[in-house]
Amino acid sequence: MEPSIRPFRLAVTAAIAFSLVATLAACSDSREDPPAAAHLVLVTHDSFALSDGVLDAFTAETGVTVEVQALGDAGSLVNKLVLTKGSPLGDVVFGIDNTFASRAVDVLEPYVSGALTDAEAPFLLPAGQGGDRLTPIDSGDVCVNVDHEWFAERGLAEPATLADLADPAYRDLLVVESAGTSSPGLSFLLATIAAFGDGGWQDYWADLVDNGVKVDAGWTDAYYASFSGPSSEGDRPLVVSYSSSPAAEVLDASAPVPTGVLEATCFRQTEFAGVIAGTAHPAEARLLVDFLLSPTVQSDIPGSMYVYPVVQSTVLPETWAAAAVRVEAPYELDPSEIDANRERWIEEWSAIAMP
Repeated sequence: MEPSIRPFRLAVTAAIAFSLVATLAACSDSREDPPAAAHLVLVTHDSFALSDGVLDAFTAETGVTVEVQALGDAGSLVNKLVLTKGSPLGDVVFGIDNTFASRAVDVLEPYVSGALTDAEAPFLLPAGQGGDRLTPIDSGDVCVNVDHEWFAERGLAEPATLADLADPAYRDLLVVESAGTSSPGLSFLLATIAAFGDGGWQDYWADLVDNGVKVDAGWTDAYYASFSGPSSEGDRPLVVSYSSSPAAEVLDASAPVPTGVLEATCFRQTEFAGVIAGTAHPAEARLLVDFLLSPTVQSDIPGSMYVYPVVQSTVLPETWAAAAVRVEAPYELDPSEIDANRERWIEEWSAIAMP
């Protein structure tokens, strides 16, 4: 969910004072009392963002200090966690998504927040794919976004489907993220696999390459540097982003929404949080995972990261009614199929798209 926006998210760092409340004892592992000055490191991707003061609320409730460290895009984040197994980079991770989840299972403690209700159960992963170690926090659909104004100015009809993107009429207009390092990039690859099958997506990508597709390392470069939308600096009017991204482009609610979503190109993505194996503060780390499901965080996610909070009772911003899209039938693949084929798919994709 390299989603995000996934989008419009900036890494933040919060450092705050400590005095742990008595309720922590009920959540602790084997210790009766927590350390006198617990300090948590929350590792995440570069697009993570919460509003100023949100993490202060966690400290006010628990007294635990939090430091946020961004480790690159979601794929890079997972790779770094795996490479540092046994020497954890932090205590809690946020930003592992359903496309990379199984790769991270061995570096996480078994824990799923008890704050989840039956309404959020559909976001949980299956057992063996991270279902006992990852708590869903937000969700979004990775989709091709379109710059309406660019197409209108040139009198060119907008594409609608994945197949359209390979049409010579749209040569040199699409920018995507790398499937090897970016979660939106991998999600888009999975959308094409779901659409064209394991024996047909390779030819489709060869057609995209012939049609001038540009591959950027991550979402930030693709959206802000290559895309031609109002908040961006590029010249390509088609970009892989999120179904909620257009809401971030709305500055005047009375004006037409300048960007939109190609709903026939979308893949559903969910982002998770988990406790990193080897943390010195497992009880406090669990509290932080729980806090990410609190109304304080869930209500902040749409305006800060432009994805949907998983807690279904969360009220969304008014602008989302007109600009954000709830995709009714996104592409999806079974997590076990992703787990069994992900490395091969990325290797084959790299040979085609980044030879």
